Amino acid sequence: MSDSERVPDAGFDEWLDAAEDGKGYYLECANGHGSLPPRRVCPDCGSTDLEEVDLPETGEIQTYTVTHVPTPAFEEDAPYATAVVDFGPVRLTGQVVGTDPDDVETGLTVALEITVSETTDERVIGLRPA
Repeated sequence: MSDSERVPDAGFDEWLDAAEDGKGYYLECANGHGSLPPRRVCPDCGSTDLEEVDLPETGEIQTYTVTHVPTPAFEEDAPYATAVVDFGPVRLTGQVVGTDPDDVETGLTVALEITVSETTDERVIGLRPA
C-alpha cells in the first residue's frame, strides 16, 4: 500500500514522526502514570490532564520471543525478535533490530529506533542494542 493510499492512524503516526526525529515521548498524568499515545484519558486513574514527557533514551528488555515462522505480514522480516522493553514509566513492544535474534536476551539495553518492515515497507517500532 502506498503512502497516498494509507489511512493515517491519528496519534500513533504523530508519535512515530516524533520518535523518528529523536523526540520520542510518552504521556503522563498529574499522578505520575505513564502511557503512550494516542490517549485522551489516563488508563490508570482516568485523569484527562495529560502532558508530553520525553521518553528515556534507553530501556531494558523485560521479555522477548524469536519468530521463525511469521504471519504473511512479516514473512520477509523473519527470523526476528520481538521484545517488551521497560522505558521507566512506560513499556514499548517492538522488533529488535541491528543484532542477530539469537543474541537477544532479557536485561539487554536498547534504544528506540523507528525502522521499516522489509515485508510491508511500513514504519514499525524498532529497538536497537545501545
